[in-house]
Amino acid sequence: MLLPSPASSPARLADRHARDAAATLGLTLPTDVVLYLLLPLYADRFGLTLPEVGLLLAANRLVRIAGYGWISRLHARHGPRRMCSAAALATLACALGAGLLSGFWALLPLRLLWGLSYAAMNLSLQALVTAQAEGAAQRSGRAQAIVAAGPMLALPLAAVLAAAWSPRAVFGVLAVCTLLALPFARRLPPGPAAEPGAVPSTPTSRMRLRRPGSLDMWSFVEGLALDGLFIIGLTVLGQQALPEGAVFAAGLLMAARYLSEMLLSPTGGHLAERWGAERMLVALSLLTAAALTAFGAGGGSLSMWACAAAVVVLRALQLPLLAPIVAQRNPGPGRVPALAARLAWRDIGAGLGPMLAGLLLPVAPPWLLYGTAAVALGAAAVACRRPKAPEES
Repeated sequence: MLLPSPASSPARLADRHARDAAATLGLTLPTDVVLYLLLPLYADRFGLTLPEVGLLLAANRLVRIAGYGWISRLHARHGPRRMCSAAALATLACALGAGLLSGFWALLPLRLLWGLSYAAMNLSLQALVTAQAEGAAQRSGRAQAIVAAGPMLALPLAAVLAAAWSPRAVFGVLAVCTLLALPFARRLPPGPAAEPGAVPSTPTSRMRLRRPGSLDMWSFVEGLALDGLFIIGLTVLGQQALPEGAVFAAGLLMAARYLSEMLLSPTGGHLAERWGAERMLVALSLLTAAALTAFGAGGGSLSMWACAAAVVVLRALQLPLLAPIVAQRNPGPGRVPALAARLAWRDIGAGLGPMLAGLLLPVAPPWLLYGTAAVALGAAAVACRRPKAPEES
């Protein structure tokens, strides 16, 4: 009797699918990330005002909040191969459009299209990462490192190309990168039946944003504090430190964030497998809260930059932890909709964070702003250890 090859075991197959999904997202994500670098600095080149830039950068998150339920049902019906292939082609259109079109109303449909495309690729990635319980945290860490490699390389390159040639030229290069994602998308499972643990779309497997549970609140606060308030504050500080080279300063700071994810997310996944993802989430969140408080109290000193580096490192270690916890608490048909719900709550927080930063950074003392965010993050992390019921986790 022939024994199954180790390379074809469910865990190995899940590893390969997760790598391919991560490569698809890593090659398409720069089309979005680079806009956060170029639009605020070259708004006039794109026919935009700064308020219009803010709305465009928020639009992709807003459409994801509304669209994750629909994306979850499409994923259950069509599977990751079709979803990610269609999303990669849509991202190609977004890259070409950003290089050719000008004005708010011309660029807005592209931002909405990207938002739905990202939702499809990210949800597919999270589903494939957690398709097998064995090694899910390590798989999540490795996948996050692959995803981060794309933006980490693209941001400094975009800063150089924008200064040497034109910000428009950057998107021609990104369009080529997006084409490279298609072969990886075509290697993904063709349908839900090919994904271990997947189930058809049913009324019980649909995502519903109900009263937030502990993991929902942690996702919301983490998105607001770290993807919103902290990142915007860090970018402002970088521009103040190097006013003559704002595009390079902002590009390097944003690239450093993704470099830390690429290097440290696998470590976070390994530690989670050894010590438990839930325990690591609480411990790392409390450490992040302490570093965030010190960052706000730094007042421009060297210690503030050290605390900023600590926040970036701790955030990278945390990234692989949530998906395995969600999968463990929501086995069976509830897994993919639960993952979609957590992603939606994170987007709500990450969308609200930049708006709060813009309103409060000019008027509120940094120690109060970041101290309050730190307290909320620590409280949300501690609450994650006491779920009342599986559906409230």
